[in-house]
Amino acid sequence: MEYHHTQTGTTIIVVLAIAIILTLAIALNTGTMDPPVFATLILLGAVLILFHSLTVQINNGLLECRFGMGLIHKRIPLDKIQQVKKITNHWCTGWGIRWMPGSGWLWNVSGFDAVELVLKNGKRFRIGTDEPEKLLRAIENRLSQKP
Repeated sequence: MEYHHTQTGTTIIVVLAIAIILTLAIALNTGTMDPPVFATLILLGAVLILFHSLTVQINNGLLECRFGMGLIHKRIPLDKIQQVKKITNHWCTGWGIRWMPGSGWLWNVSGFDAVELVLKNGKRFRIGTDEPEKLLRAIENRLSQKP
């Protein structure tokens, strides 16, 4: 394994936990588990399971990003990357999966630091990380190696 890091989405976890607790409080207050309340709990739980962390790894010529348990993931062959740089996202870009006009896709679970990949086809992909320098170096080191 050439690079592996998992970042926990603490803010996402706390916000979703509060939302689950408030939804349960409403159910307890009304004394019933109505279908909309039950559906809300299922939805909040699913989002928590899917987006509680972001794992990034580089192995066997692939850069892989996966949220939570890995159901949502993306694999990018390193030979498709033209350029890589460290960037800081604007505060309003948020967390999760975002499309940003002119900046491509952003996958992020916490914070504002990211590494932006410019692919050979011109598309851009940003990976939010709490260790942007290490991820940047790992990608640059791998790109500088000739097969």
